[in-house]
Amino acid sequence: MLSVVEGLLICIAVSQSILGVLGNGFIGFVNCIDCVKNKKVSMIDFILTGLATSRICLILIIIVDGFIRIFSPDMYSSGNLIDYISYLWVIINQSNIWFATSLSIFYFLRIANFSHHIFLWLKGRINRILPLLMGSLFISWLFTFPQVVKVLNDQKAENGNATWLFNEQKSEFFTKQILTNLGVILLSALFLITCFLLLISLWTHSRRMQLNVTGLQDSRSEAHRKAMKVLISFIILFLLYLIGIAIEIAYFTVPENKLLFIFGMTTTVVYPWGHSFILILGNSKLKQASLTALQRFKCYETRRLLPAAQTGMGRNGCSRRIIWRRRSP
Repeated sequence: MLSVVEGLLICIAVSQSILGVLGNGFIGFVNCIDCVKNKKVSMIDFILTGLATSRICLILIIIVDGFIRIFSPDMYSSGNLIDYISYLWVIINQSNIWFATSLSIFYFLRIANFSHHIFLWLKGRINRILPLLMGSLFISWLFTFPQVVKVLNDQKAENGNATWLFNEQKSEFFTKQILTNLGVILLSALFLITCFLLLISLWTHSRRMQLNVTGLQDSRSEAHRKAMKVLISFIILFLLYLIGIAIEIAYFTVPENKLLFIFGMTTTVVYPWGHSFILILGNSKLKQASLTALQRFKCYETRRLLPAAQTGMGRNGCSRRIIWRRRSP
């Protein structure tokens, strides 16, 4: 039987998951429609669509795995279900972090302003960076999967089944987890480094413009401040995601503490849903598409709820369309 706190955290996690699927689904849908209209796929559209897709899968696997561990842990006691979940987690988690890292590097090379020759060399070859990073993702998979297989086989040999009750020393367990997640650690470090470098560049440029601008506030300085706020929010959410994963890993050493696992699951889901809405508000194309969708939804609700005579007296564009429909033969 779950406690009140555990039930509340589960409700929060489910709500976050629904919002995350909707937000990331919207990002993927808008970018796919834009690619079909333009008949080409830009690098940023590919990264955003891949990031949204991987996050939807990430949310689903976090919630499914969480509910199995909370309500039916015996399902992991026999069969190969835990193997399949582990392999999917490796693919989806590393793909998600890879897309996030690619997005941060893309923005870093496009927006940042450094005079170092290495940065200028990378900036001139931005279209070649993505295939290089994709190669690093495959190398990470090749390194991680044997480690996952080894960990699962060791656990089955020690426990006689696939349960997550550990008889080994905690230091040995955490060493195995570090080796298993080495690809995630390296990609996360690269992501955080590029984000902090971009933040430094934006802050330096904003300070320089404030010193040079007199009178009315420069619009570019305001844009830089908004970009810094978005970037800081992104970094905080990503750190929460890493903390949530660390909490879930720590739970396996104390499997009787179910509240710890639920808290880790709730913390982990904050990142994939929270950053999707930050992307929508920070990207002009996605923001305009969301405003258009909200306007159409508002028009639909107006036509559905108000009588035709009252709707015809409205002030917005959807009311004028209703007047035209009433008068048309």
